[in-house]
Amino acid sequence: MNRKPELLDCTLRDGAYIVDSKFGTTVMKGIIKKMQEANIDIIECGWLKNDPHEVGTTFFHTPSDLEQYLFDKNENTIYTVMIDWDRYDLDYLPEKNGKNIDAIRVVFPYEKYKEGINIGCKIKEKGYQVFFQAANTLAYSDDDLIQLAMEVNHVSPVSLSVVDTFGAMYSDDLDRIVSTLNKYLNREIKLGFHSHNNQQLSFALTMHFIELLEETGRGAVVDSSLCGMGRGAGNATTELVANYLNRKHHCNFDMNAIMDAIDMYMEQFQENYMWGYSTRYFIAGMYCCHVNNIAYLMNNHRTTAKDMRNIIASLSDAERIKYDYDLLEKKYLENQNRLVEDENTLMCLKQEIGEREVLLIAPGKSVCIEEEKIKKYIQTRNPVVIGVNAIIPNYEYDYLFIMNLVRYCYAKEAYAEQFENTKKILLSSIKTIPEKDEMIVNFNRVIKRGWKYFDNAVIDCLRLLEQLRIKNIAIAGFDGFRHKYNESYADSSLPSLNPNNDWDELNREIKDMLEDFRASMNLGTKLQFITESEFDQEC
Repeated sequence: MNRKPELLDCTLRDGAYIVDSKFGTTVMKGIIKKMQEANIDIIECGWLKNDPHEVGTTFFHTPSDLEQYLFDKNENTIYTVMIDWDRYDLDYLPEKNGKNIDAIRVVFPYEKYKEGINIGCKIKEKGYQVFFQAANTLAYSDDDLIQLAMEVNHVSPVSLSVVDTFGAMYSDDLDRIVSTLNKYLNREIKLGFHSHNNQQLSFALTMHFIELLEETGRGAVVDSSLCGMGRGAGNATTELVANYLNRKHHCNFDMNAIMDAIDMYMEQFQENYMWGYSTRYFIAGMYCCHVNNIAYLMNNHRTTAKDMRNIIASLSDAERIKYDYDLLEKKYLENQNRLVEDENTLMCLKQEIGEREVLLIAPGKSVCIEEEKIKKYIQTRNPVVIGVNAIIPNYEYDYLFIMNLVRYCYAKEAYAEQFENTKKILLSSIKTIPEKDEMIVNFNRVIKRGWKYFDNAVIDCLRLLEQLRIKNIAIAGFDGFRHKYNESYADSSLPSLNPNNDWDELNREIKDMLEDFRASMNLGTKLQFITESEFDQEC
């Protein structure tokens, strides 16, 4: 006899990664209440942690901490929390009293399933239902899966979940895992599935999993979260899965209650936080890589997708599933620090520029608004004109200074003729062998660490000019960033170099880097802005 699939909403647990568990009391109460009204089978309310509970967060110390957020527990709903197998002291866990949680989900990594299952035994002795989560199930061989099933059978938990930790599975992977576990797992134990959306397959694999379980007659539990909220690429979405189960499997989830939860509680998070599919999180799925590695490269180096793929590819399989930030930093530097002999390049630039003034044209919107003023300045002063990290086609340049591969490729494609006919100064992070009219400067010659967003093109170009002993430097188009990307640039299609939208922080850091540059300028060097700038000390 086939059993209806069960839906587990893990918004308050998996979404904790996004908001550092700080949903707020109103949201926590509201989401739990709406999930009850929607007839969600299992509501995961957060984590059990060793630290004391902070009101308004989904990190709980003991189950009693949860009681203040529950409205009239629904006897048809299972309320659960999760623990990491080795990060919660079970001495804190009291006997189940029926007033708060009904179940605990134990997550354990590959090769630690025996230890995790042992923790589940102790939890079950205290009266709680137990659910197991086998993280990175894709890493298990068929023999591993058989051993896992045999160990789980001794405990008889409610369910054992297949977990696509890195969002790397395809349907044939799920077929193999489900087929093996279904064969060796006791019939009364349900199979669960927790997916991640790194390859845009989370919903599709969830549907496939349900169909596989329907063929076997075994009970199924599938995880989802409102709007797919979860670390990195996020999860299957509750609204999509619930609607699918209603239409195809005769379930009775109240879609109005789910929509209310999204309208009332989720929009603020969608406006202020980022999660969901991205090319960079696809790379995590491609290489079965922990998302923290991706986040580190995004947040600390604004790494391009191509460079990120090369960095992750350089890690071993064992290194990818962990996150060693020192190792990542080393790999990043190896990728960027492609050394070239650039002394002749500097000598050539120094000779070509000579004693002339240099005008840097950055891609801020003011170069369009103040075009007449800037061109008059060029006509009057006859400076060497350097376009910084972008081509604005209304201007003619003596050089382009480009430090980012994406901007290099964009300029080459979007403004092919002008790109071809202009000399280019490139950093070695882009390439080490120059083509026609290209000069390569070592990446490390112009960058200076100490800031999160240390790789600003205008600042780096200024440092290069300082080494060339240029005495008079003018800047146009170095406006500062607005909160909407297309309001900042003269070319609204210019690829973004700030994926986290931290515009205010970026402005502060650039201002600080410019002040640092001014403090170390050669004696007699003059720097002036000819368009208004967020970074002009005189504004």
